[in-house]
Amino acid sequence: MRRIIKALVRFIFVAVPLIILAAGAGYLWLARSLPPASGTMQISGLSDVVTIARDKNGVPHISGSTVEDVFAGLGFAHAQDRQWQMEVVRIAAQGRLSELFGDQTVDSDIWLRSMGFYEASKASYELLPDDAKRAVDAYSHGVNAWMTRENRSFASKLPPEFVILNHTPEAWEPAHALSVLRMMSVTLGKNASEEVKRLAFARLGFSSQDIGELMPHLPGETAPALPDLTDLLELNTGPLQVSEAGEAKNTVLLPPGDQNHKGASNNWVLSGSRTETGKPILANDPHLSLSAPSLWYLVHMKVEGGDGTSNYVGATTPGSPLILLGRGDHLAWGFTNTGSDVQDIFVEKINPDNADEYLTPDGWKAFDSREETIRIRGGDERKFTLRRTRHGPVLPDSYLDIGRYLPDGTVASLQWVALLPDDLTLDAGIEALKQTTVEGFQEAMRNYATPMQSMVIADTSGNIGLIAPGRVPVRDPANAVMGRAPVPGWEATYDWTGYIPFEVLPRQNNPAIGAIGTANTKIVGPDYPYFLTLDWDEPWRQQRVNELIIDNTTPQTTQMTREAQADVMSLAFATVGPKMIALFEGRDDVDEEALGTLKAFDYRMVRDSRAPLVFMAWFREAMIGIFSDDLGPAFDAWFKARVNVMDAVLDGKTQRDWCDDRSTPGGESCADILAGSLRRAVADLEQRYGEDRSSWRWGVAHKSAGAHSPFTNIPFLKSIFDVQVESAGGPFTLDRGRTDLDEADAPFINRSGSSYRGIYDFSDLEKSTFIQTTGQSGNPFSKHYRDFALPWSNVEGITIPTDPAVYEPDVVGTWQLAP
Repeated sequence: MRRIIKALVRFIFVAVPLIILAAGAGYLWLARSLPPASGTMQISGLSDVVTIARDKNGVPHISGSTVEDVFAGLGFAHAQDRQWQMEVVRIAAQGRLSELFGDQTVDSDIWLRSMGFYEASKASYELLPDDAKRAVDAYSHGVNAWMTRENRSFASKLPPEFVILNHTPEAWEPAHALSVLRMMSVTLGKNASEEVKRLAFARLGFSSQDIGELMPHLPGETAPALPDLTDLLELNTGPLQVSEAGEAKNTVLLPPGDQNHKGASNNWVLSGSRTETGKPILANDPHLSLSAPSLWYLVHMKVEGGDGTSNYVGATTPGSPLILLGRGDHLAWGFTNTGSDVQDIFVEKINPDNADEYLTPDGWKAFDSREETIRIRGGDERKFTLRRTRHGPVLPDSYLDIGRYLPDGTVASLQWVALLPDDLTLDAGIEALKQTTVEGFQEAMRNYATPMQSMVIADTSGNIGLIAPGRVPVRDPANAVMGRAPVPGWEATYDWTGYIPFEVLPRQNNPAIGAIGTANTKIVGPDYPYFLTLDWDEPWRQQRVNELIIDNTTPQTTQMTREAQADVMSLAFATVGPKMIALFEGRDDVDEEALGTLKAFDYRMVRDSRAPLVFMAWFREAMIGIFSDDLGPAFDAWFKARVNVMDAVLDGKTQRDWCDDRSTPGGESCADILAGSLRRAVADLEQRYGEDRSSWRWGVAHKSAGAHSPFTNIPFLKSIFDVQVESAGGPFTLDRGRTDLDEADAPFINRSGSSYRGIYDFSDLEKSTFIQTTGQSGNPFSKHYRDFALPWSNVEGITIPTDPAVYEPDVVGTWQLAP
């Protein structure tokens, strides 16, 4: 016993201190993976010295004598601060996620590899004009200069994620930068998922009328009736067996978000005739997945060449050299997702006598096919056959579970403008930086391909404008489906016939009203001759933009614009909420306290209120109670806050009685379902947040997701790498905060919101403000990893001055890159 005690004492006094010392040393070694605040490096290919001076907010001010030199500096800065983020997007575009994350991402890799983003990006690079090539080459050279540097002593050369996952990055290539831009189309392209939903409904036996009630068009939209998909596609119909439906959702996971978190946005621009200063005001806040680090990286780039000095300030996406949202010395610009229909799914018949062929209007044709290998972390491999048709790649059956809805003896292929090899969008972004007028910017978008964006622009001469550039397919007038559902690939009627000419894409210049604003709903009038989409967003945010900005005759200020960006009034819930309450008020089976909370709700989704949480939980349960019994296995993919659908049901404007629960022998009214939904909602909230209802707050439930790829899925690491903060707003507010209501564990978390906010003041562009969701650094050891989170939540902003006399006193470190 004495020997054991002596050994234990020896362990305590010798081994434990050594373990603590080793842990401390390891922590210090990993913490020193942060780049030094200042330094020098020689880089071949520069024409002169490039200076990267970071201010107190971690924003780099990059100056050089040529555009190419400055782009090299941007690549260097991106690699210093966001190398892991860049790596994940790069390998995603190549369909190699499983090399890092294991077999859980194999289905994602099969889809990504099938799409061929990386191959298309390499082809696009070869077609770029020389100046655009030089720009992306210089950027890539800057990235690699940091990655291949000589490391300092006792420090990890790579950020923590590389160390934890024991991963070594490969050299950055120009095609990787183009791939990063293509991956934006993955985030913002939505039509294919809408087509799959309609296919699923048809497969389950729903009529075209039923499908229209579940996925209605905008009021007043004219469109032909959706053809009977059962006949069109020769579908088998009826309920799916549980074994077919499966237990898991096979959504394609795409860092830093996924396909459930579709993009949205607000933007507006006011001419001087509408502002207090007599100068334009432009505002923009794109709504995208809330990730850690942020999708955006703020920067100031200064080119001090022989033609004078040019400044560019705004939001970049790490991995690409472009300032996608921002301003120059003469212009400012902001984007929203147009949501045009640039994807079509084709059902392709396989030759029953030769599985290597599919049916075309001209008979059987062989698939283009090749064997692909997915390498999986740990040494395993998964082989699959990548097939292409005349329309595009064949979709894996796991993609949105499409395989279980297709007719027997068929596959689905996808035609999508984002897959075209002659995409010169990067060149359009380079050309835009050269412009000084609204019209010049519009013309610079001629090579812009995808994703189609509604761009508002203003210039220092007082002009304002809009253009929605991008390739939009032209469809045959005989195609009555009009992009809403999969179509027969063997019929030429459904083939694309070309693209909308650039000259007639949506455009405005100096409208008489002196204001332009967009919010992802319809941007063209009934006289526009071309088809864009029938799947516009619900118009609630656009109506609020009109109320606060476009139709507001009060002379506007930047403060009024900031207040509009912070607006949390939900016109959608204010429309449907009173109807929901009126239907069951007075019943004896209602929770009176909860009812009182709902009746007092002013439909402002503020952080410190209980009412938004109670309403959202009730609306969630009402959606489940009304629709899940009808939709069965197709419910989860469709499930979100669909106010237009709920409103029509409550108003009795639907042909089908959606409120009746088909799983019970009796008949239920909407009032019965709503009363039961409130009871379930209150019970759910008590389980999640405790029985003390006075402590329930929307902000607590609606924290920003701030999800890190991949450590958000590992509890211990999640607490270190995720960046969460209480947030306001909801799915239909200008300060948007979209939830995933089908997530049982966290249905109220803010998954997608204002990922960046810019306000550009043309009375003095130096007063323009910027903010993104987390911070400039992607390294959790940095003080700039999460320092923007609270100001972002409070809808505040920072200025990014371009005058060295103003920003140099706040510089905390400077790197100099020399030839």
